Amino acid sequence: MSKEITNDNIDKFTQDLSNHPVYNVASHAAQENGIYKASQNLQTKIDLDPTFSIEIETGKPADQKQSGRCWMFSALNTMRHPLQKKFSLKDFELSQNYTNFWDKFEKSNWFFENVIATADKDLGDRKVSFLFATPQQDGGQWDMLCGIIEKYGIVPKSVYPETANATNSSALNDTLNTLLRKDGLKLRKLVNSGKSMDEVEAVKSDMLNDVFRILATSLGLPPKKFNFEYRDDNKEYHIDKDITPKEFFDKYVGMNLEDHISTINAPTSDKPFHKVFSVEYLGNVVGGRQVRHLNLTVDEMKDLIIKQLKSGEVVWFGSNVVKDSERRAGLLDTNLYRRDQLFDTDFTMSKADMLDSGENMMDHAMVITGVDIVDGKPTKWKIENSWGEKPGFKGYFVMSDSWFDSFVYQAVINKKFLPDDLKKAYEDGKDNPIQLLPWDPMGALAFE
Repeated sequence: MSKEITNDNIDKFTQDLSNHPVYNVASHAAQENGIYKASQNLQTKIDLDPTFSIEIETGKPADQKQSGRCWMFSALNTMRHPLQKKFSLKDFELSQNYTNFWDKFEKSNWFFENVIATADKDLGDRKVSFLFATPQQDGGQWDMLCGIIEKYGIVPKSVYPETANATNSSALNDTLNTLLRKDGLKLRKLVNSGKSMDEVEAVKSDMLNDVFRILATSLGLPPKKFNFEYRDDNKEYHIDKDITPKEFFDKYVGMNLEDHISTINAPTSDKPFHKVFSVEYLGNVVGGRQVRHLNLTVDEMKDLIIKQLKSGEVVWFGSNVVKDSERRAGLLDTNLYRRDQLFDTDFTMSKADMLDSGENMMDHAMVITGVDIVDGKPTKWKIENSWGEKPGFKGYFVMSDSWFDSFVYQAVINKKFLPDDLKKAYEDGKDNPIQLLPWDPMGALAFE
């Protein structure tokens, strides 16, 4: 039987305050400055000095501004860094708006196809509700960007620049989602009224035409061919005429996307290590690349990242950036805020418990560009963010190794760095991955 809170309870709790000797000082500090400032540990700034034993120079960071395209910016950053070096192009950027256009277009079709497939289920069904809650959005995953590039290629930012609706995406997302929900309900009615699939697909094609027009109006019409014209850092002039986006990717980026796989660290009881997982309804390109994750221990993930950094290749990764972070200073550390001391309360949770309870999930993707190794162990990591040059150390953050343990969930690794047993585990599971429910934390999209 449930019991209400009584006055005796409140009197007891009030009396207990005297048992906490720092209560008076702590309450004044918290009320005057807020919880985070009152509990901030200044030692973190000393411990996370931005000096690293292994460091890859990557240049000026990009800026996603008021959009949730961190996963896209970070992935394109991993591709532009080698291009900058090979072709002597300082601060060169690939077009994030180009991949943004095709991602939103493909996500719309992905939504329509899933609505058609679930038309026999009640609107109150949890999976149907999940689909209609957010038909499309800015967020995404590494494999989703690979699917876009494999189908549409890529272009320089100078050829297809940002627009107001790309850098501040809320109005476009609201407009698209209104239309997609309206059309999704219509598709359900058509299916349930017994219309043939040919008739349903014809209506869907008209709906996609509306989506395409909205995107072209808001973001611009993506080029089919273009001239790539530039001067390199030595002031030498170059021009590549009538090149297609796929030809540009092959010639100037040249990354074999199949060689790069998503690894995760999800130490929950439902996800055995060294198994491959996918997430229901997570994706964008119908018929394209499937989202797949190989679950590793945190130490295995770190070892692979360090190997990749030592080879000169940066690492895309996903994390929960809102936890124990200081944006202005660019610090990520589990000791950054000592709320346990401020409140004389234990807040400790395991990584598994944080995932299972909804305390944590991935919300942001960045790039690891360096690590400091002391006595054979990593102590801190250099992070390239996509929030421009103002936060942190001219756009770069420093992440403590303890923060990695608690809040890093995903890293994209070149398969050549995997030992034979992990290569076999991935190959054995990639074609038939274990399916996770749509709302599983490993299905969370990076969007901050």
